[in-house]
Amino acid sequence: QVQLEESGGGLVQPGESLRLSCSASLYIGSGYCLAWFRQAPGKEREWVTSIFSDGTTDYTHSVKGRFTISKDNAKSTLYLEMNDLRPEDTAMYYCAGTSGVKWSCPVESGGFGFWGQGTQVTISS
Repeated sequence: QVQLEESGGGLVQPGESLRLSCSASLYIGSGYCLAWFRQAPGKEREWVTSIFSDGTTDYTHSVKGRFTISKDNAKSTLYLEMNDLRPEDTAMYYCAGTSGVKWSCPVESGGFGFWGQGTQVTISS
């Protein structure tokens, strides 16, 4: 049972941009977090960014100023706008969600109960 589904991945050259989308199969009310994680071969799954139900966002240092997370509640869709992509950004990207959050979003995978199947993002010349 997949609650979230990502799309928009692909192969791009360094410096180019890409936008990922994630559709939710579950209704999400107040007090929730939506996030993007990524995992490169042989590496641990890494938290990239998250957005709280009120719109508050947070980013890992390596993507600050380049990536933007946003959501469209009417479309039940989460987005990740990625600019100035670098080879180091190459990974499988996953969207994740959790509900019942009171103050802040978790940054570890264990804090999220809902996951998408992943979409591959490859940056190469």
